[in-house]
Amino acid sequence: MGNLEMNKILEQFKLLIFVGILILIGQWVGFGNEILASLPGMILVILISQLALIIKAAFPKIKFPAFAWATMTALILSMPFMPTAAWFLKTTGNVQFLGTTTPILAYAGLSVGNKLGVIKKLSWKIVIVAFCAFIGTFFGSAIIAQIVLKIQGII
Repeated sequence: MGNLEMNKILEQFKLLIFVGILILIGQWVGFGNEILASLPGMILVILISQLALIIKAAFPKIKFPAFAWATMTALILSMPFMPTAAWFLKTTGNVQFLGTTTPILAYAGLSVGNKLGVIKKLSWKIVIVAFCAFIGTFFGSAIIAQIVLKIQGII
């Protein structure tokens, strides 16, 4: 590995640590999880994320996103027949998934904000696409909620 790749990996790792800290604070504020109890799970999530970024960089011809590599790694580690399953699930179980979405959504918002010129070029077409996406998401969520609440006998 060249110096340039090592610098990129180090920068990615620093960013993952920063995001991990934000997630831990969000876990503490939003869910009341103790930071020290969630820390081992967050470290594991950061390491898997970094591994996924390294795998993606090592195989550039394979058009597979880093998120998919991370998901596959976590899936393999948590399979019931794997010796790592119980430990992996216990460790990562202290990290609430919903708490991880805050920094991700903030980053997505910043990304969109930086591309307002591109969005303006799409003109009115983007409004129709957004409207359809919002309606589809709303009704899709409502249908799923209806089915789940009916199955549970709540309604």
